Amino acid sequence: MPRHPSPNDPSITNSPSSSSSVGSNRISQVARHLSSSATSSLKGQSTPPTMSSQPPHPALLIPGPIEFDDAVLQSMSHYSESHVGPGFVATFGETLTQLRQLFQSTDPAAQPFIISGSGTLGWDLVAANLVEAGESALVLSTGYFGDGFADCLRTYGADVTKIDGPVGGRPSLEEVEVALSKKKYKILTVTHVDTSTGVLSELKNLTATVKRVSPETLVIVDGVCSVACEEIAFDAWGLDGVVTASQKAIGCPAGLSISFFSAKAIEAFNNRKTPPASYFASFKNWAPIMKNYEAKKPSYFATPSPQLIHALNTALSQILTRPLAERFQKHAEVSDRVKKAVKDLGLEVVATKPEDQAHAMTAIYLPENVTIPDILPKLSTKGVIFAGGIHKAIATKYIRFGHMGVSALDPNRKDIDLALDALRSGLSECGYQKA
Repeated sequence: MPRHPSPNDPSITNSPSSSSSVGSNRISQVARHLSSSATSSLKGQSTPPTMSSQPPHPALLIPGPIEFDDAVLQSMSHYSESHVGPGFVATFGETLTQLRQLFQSTDPAAQPFIISGSGTLGWDLVAANLVEAGESALVLSTGYFGDGFADCLRTYGADVTKIDGPVGGRPSLEEVEVALSKKKYKILTVTHVDTSTGVLSELKNLTATVKRVSPETLVIVDGVCSVACEEIAFDAWGLDGVVTASQKAIGCPAGLSISFFSAKAIEAFNNRKTPPASYFASFKNWAPIMKNYEAKKPSYFATPSPQLIHALNTALSQILTRPLAERFQKHAEVSDRVKKAVKDLGLEVVATKPEDQAHAMTAIYLPENVTIPDILPKLSTKGVIFAGGIHKAIATKYIRFGHMGVSALDPNRKDIDLALDALRSGLSECGYQKA
């Protein structure tokens, strides 16, 4: 999910401070123009774009955290308030209701959760609450984070079967159907977009297959790098759970685990024979709190972050001012543009088939004579930060370009133009010429 790479993780990019003396002038030149119209549009007003209040800085174009809108950051400067006071309770309750719209669900029995933590906490929520020790889980893996989800499930005692897609691809429906026919699985998990490869997993037909072959199996989606940029029709597709986080296409600073579970998933939890295997991640402890907050009633289990909730409320308010289909289409258009530029450079995308390519990010194979330590510092001096690779089979061979949220959607920003120009010139400076 990107969440927290290890100290040896090659995805850790060069710190801007390491090249600040080299690239400071360039960064100042490319300071982005952000629009204040996002906030005004919430009030039905229109104002001309203004210069961002953020200090000049490199465009953060990794697969999350992403660049943030001014209004989202400003909402985090909210004065300190009680987490059970009427003002905050109203904001938290509204934010939970907004999630129902984001996930395209009208089922009042489905349950949203917003809990302080990274995207990885979503794995623990699933493993601690929906699977008991010894029960079987089928994990569809398209890279690093699919593998991580499997490890998390094993930690809680699940009997895990993992189907790996080829590097740059995903498991086939035929493989899934065979596996479901041979054994009863409590849950099936799928990473919608694995940020280690940029592979997009198809959900609609997958879920239909599961419901046909093994209707009792819960379908759980890791949507950390897909929610708010890839379509997720929770009710229409019959999903049972989606776990995500605040810092990617939702466009809010990191620190919130966001999830949504069906009535069927909540029923499965209520029918457990053993207590949940976690205290902090327990539905037993959190579900009453979320229900109370959404009903605008103060409640307490563990202290939330009022400032991050305000930021999330602002981000969701911005997202929901326009049809979600429009947002998904715009991300697809930007993705197509990026992938065409990569192809025009003579480079290959890690996700091999167009239908398997995510719209939030692009994983790009480097030319044979260019290494990650060669290209990333050059991009940094040009005001752009990409990420290195983390898939164990190809980690040293590729880089990752995140293009989601305001960088892709705000017409006043030029992050994508800047990134593509930097990639072309950076590769040239590394000695690469298209054959």
